[in-house]
Amino acid sequence: MSKARSVSIPAIAVALGWALPSQAQTADTAAVQQELATMRAQMQRMAERIDQLESQLNTANAKADAATQAAASATTAATAATTAAAKAPPIKVAWKGAPELSADGGWSFKPRGRMQLDAGYIDAPAGISAGPEHLGVATRMRRLYFGFEGTMPGGFGYRVEADLGNSDVTLTDVYLTYKANKDITLALGHQKPFWGLEEMTSDNFTSMLERASFATAFGFERRLGLSATYSSEKLLIQGGIFSDDLPALAVDTDRNWSLDGRVVAMPKLGNGTLHLGLSAHFHDLNRTANGVRYRARPFLRTTDVRLVDSGAFTASGERLFGAELAYIAGRLHATGEGYQVTVLRPGLADPTFRGAYAEVGYLLTDDETGYKAGVYDRIKPRRPVGKGGMGALQLNVRYDWLDLADAGINGGVQKTAGVSLIWVPIDYVRFVANYGHMWLRDAPVTAAGNPNYSVDAFGMRAQIDF
Repeated sequence: MSKARSVSIPAIAVALGWALPSQAQTADTAAVQQELATMRAQMQRMAERIDQLESQLNTANAKADAATQAAASATTAATAATTAAAKAPPIKVAWKGAPELSADGGWSFKPRGRMQLDAGYIDAPAGISAGPEHLGVATRMRRLYFGFEGTMPGGFGYRVEADLGNSDVTLTDVYLTYKANKDITLALGHQKPFWGLEEMTSDNFTSMLERASFATAFGFERRLGLSATYSSEKLLIQGGIFSDDLPALAVDTDRNWSLDGRVVAMPKLGNGTLHLGLSAHFHDLNRTANGVRYRARPFLRTTDVRLVDSGAFTASGERLFGAELAYIAGRLHATGEGYQVTVLRPGLADPTFRGAYAEVGYLLTDDETGYKAGVYDRIKPRRPVGKGGMGALQLNVRYDWLDLADAGINGGVQKTAGVSLIWVPIDYVRFVANYGHMWLRDAPVTAAGNPNYSVDAFGMRAQIDF
């Protein structure tokens, strides 16, 4: 028994010796397998992350390539634009009351316009037959012009302008020009037929609020036609053939036409310029049924009353002749102009109506009277407001005469003594005040039955142009 027990103990010990390492080995193997599984999972995640990073890298590379191509294209386009800009003519901008754009090759464009706001007072005797409500104090938007002008390659030019005053639209200058050379210009369109010195002077630069009474009475207006102008330093020749003004041409039966011309010599005399001009106009009315009428307002446009008026009568044509004389030297200007119109009346006596004015003006400041190419031009103050000065100040005195009585037509006679004071603070702004005393004789508009009386008129204007 003891022998058997002694034998079994070693056997058990041996068995236990072998069993414990085996169990340890089994435990180690399980741990390794777990670690391997964990490592495989980590490596799987790393592989997935690497794939994700590679995908992002590929996307980033694609975007970078696209950006590089876009940058290259933009660089190419910028280079082409820079080259084209270097080759394109530069746009030049000058300021002449408004921006004037010009470029090489003859292109130019400039907006233009003017605004004239008038206020006036006309004092007539009691019992005026036109009705006192038409006189007294009144205001009016005398002119409200807007338009544009410019030039084109080949010597062509253009001007389009309309008057928007008094709540309607009236076309004024609408024409195309062609400059054949430095001295000769052709014009086609709605324009003035070269009436005379004051009428051809822009209403921006006239010395009184209104032009001479004969200019209104004799129907000086723009007409549609073709004209030519030769202009040099000392000689101006203008001529053309015209039909009628645009509103009248809307009537189918209007067949008016005229031949009009003007010649002006401008020699130097002493320290100034002598102006000598003549004009002639042959007008075929070709519509005797409509008749003609000659009349004028009393020195201002703030009323529609005409104290001298021929009334309407039939006629077949007109023959007009004008003479101009002026002297311009620094501050001083002196002007005299006369006109007459003979009205053709088949089978009846042909009446001749006449008008004239004489004026002297002087700048009270150290400035010069504007004169250019046969007309008065802009006064440009040497010391304008805003630059240490008060602008330009001009005083003008005038005598005006109009006779609308002849050959049985009794339109009356109007004589006016006028004075004006003009302040030009800057080149494109002016303020005008003028006073006129009128003597009426044989006027069709009577004062308490008396055709001989006097009238006083005072007017003011605020003006801006560009």
